[in-house]
Amino acid sequence: MKTRIELLLGLLFCSFFSIASQAQTITGAWKGKIGSAHTELKLIKKGDSLLGTSYYYTSRSNYIRYAVKGYFDPNNNSVVWWDDAMLEDRLSGNLFGGGDKEALLSVADFNCPGEKTMMLDGESTERDNRNKPKGTVALQKINSSGFHDEWDFVIENYIYGANDPDIIDSIARMHLAKNELPEEKEITESTYQSSTVKPIQKDKPAIAVSAPPIVVKKTPTPATTNEQKYSNREKKLATVIPVAGDSIELRFYDNAVVDGDSIAVYLNDKLLFEHVRLNNKPYSMTIAVNDLSEDNEMVMVAENLGTIPPNTSLMVAIVDGKRYEARLESTENSSALIRFIKQKKKTNRQ
Repeated sequence: MKTRIELLLGLLFCSFFSIASQAQTITGAWKGKIGSAHTELKLIKKGDSLLGTSYYYTSRSNYIRYAVKGYFDPNNNSVVWWDDAMLEDRLSGNLFGGGDKEALLSVADFNCPGEKTMMLDGESTERDNRNKPKGTVALQKINSSGFHDEWDFVIENYIYGANDPDIIDSIARMHLAKNELPEEKEITESTYQSSTVKPIQKDKPAIAVSAPPIVVKKTPTPATTNEQKYSNREKKLATVIPVAGDSIELRFYDNAVVDGDSIAVYLNDKLLFEHVRLNNKPYSMTIAVNDLSEDNEMVMVAENLGTIPPNTSLMVAIVDGKRYEARLESTENSSALIRFIKQKKKTNRQ
């Protein structure tokens, strides 16, 4: 059993690093388990955000790899990260003990129980469903990962200049390129404040077609309510936002092209508003943090798809003086999900 002096020395060591080198301590490779899955995780701190990769494996050649996004709050040592996009699937069989190969979201505390030990301890759920727990998080920082990828260079040279945001962003873009994802045009709130976004002009065909159009008789589909759309459509995570302070200010815009998109928004299964047509002026609302639970789900449901499908919006959230932006996309089959997770208040450890 550790003596009180040893515990105090461990806490002093952890506090020293929390003040002097937060980014360096959270940045690195972590190994252990999330639920029943053997896990190695690489986290790289960029401002308040985290990027990296997660490996869920049964052997070094049998694994799933995800690109990771998240947040780290040095004020209370809380860490939130989630599997954003699958990069590799070299896993045969079932990994999580009865479920599919679900993407996960984890919430943990960064702590130092000993002089040379750093831990991430917490809980995990399915990324797109907070009501499906996937087990405890128990990861310990290690000197190097058994899985090698582009982030190794950043981790090994972090304190020697590789912590530059441009370098970190370039590694993140390499992941997108490998998955052949289209580059997203940067649309921010300032876009709406500085200019009017013009509709997309489609090129006219070079040759006129004289054949009569083919008319397809469509079978009318029964009308569905927003409640049915909310319940029946798949919910896909767009982002996670850490919550602190007294209130959250939310602003919703049409994303880039004002084309008649109309939305309904639910918070924790309850309707917040509906029949809101988005444009370049924000639809704004404020939510009291005291009215929220520890983990909250907000879902944007498309009431229509506008003239240019899918239904897309820009959501701006102002939380405790910090600004977060999320591009939300909703279709006839899926709705955009945002999780708001409360940050633990800093406590004085004895």
